[in-house]
Amino acid sequence: MITLGIDTANQTLAIGIVEDDVVLGQIQTNIKRNHSITLMPAIDQLFADLQLKPTAIDRIVVSDGPGSYTGLRIGVTTAKTLAYTMKKELVGISSLKTVAANCVNIEGVIVPLFDARRKNVYAGAYQWKENRLETLIEDKHSSLDDLLTELKTLEQSIYFVGSDCQKFETELKATLPEATINLIPQWNIPNGTVLANLGAQADPVSDVQAFLPRYLKKVEAEEKWLETHTPGAESYVEKI
Repeated sequence: MITLGIDTANQTLAIGIVEDDVVLGQIQTNIKRNHSITLMPAIDQLFADLQLKPTAIDRIVVSDGPGSYTGLRIGVTTAKTLAYTMKKELVGISSLKTVAANCVNIEGVIVPLFDARRKNVYAGAYQWKENRLETLIEDKHSSLDDLLTELKTLEQSIYFVGSDCQKFETELKATLPEATINLIPQWNIPNGTVLANLGAQADPVSDVQAFLPRYLKKVEAEEKWLETHTPGAESYVEKI
């Protein structure tokens, strides 16, 4: 099975193509650019470099959140369009799990986290079991304090990973002094081939057109709108 992985959940643009357990190729950049401009040319370039026709792939895997609202929409919309038009399988994988999966041979609990501003984070907790990455704590939007309190109850070694971990080093070490903060730069950002491999092990979605990103948090405009409107009485999206 040939699988294409696409991650535009945050600043990194990561795409990769694998065939079963063999990496065919990948493109990865980590500079602030508009994914809507760079994603399709990068996909075209990768297929051209591999001398592979897009129709040769069997499955498309996309990171479906959490992350940047704009980045997620770009990645998911592109993946849906490709899957629908080429009649290929589509799989959504957590953008946090994609980063956690970089951390091979790490024992204990792997905690990827992204800064969600105002001392809040997007985070989950994962652990390797029999060469598969299992979820211990489902992805969530949480205050950093609440996350650390929950992790402390696990009474296991904790390994934090993600580009934003350094921002919270003081708080992480204060509550979990024995925890490890990843120092391998390439593990902190998503890898397209890692994502593709995760998706190759997962079940495809049943309805490509109904597939949506998992934001885990409403946009600020919607939260403010709900302060003056009764939930359920009127849809914010419909109103906009």
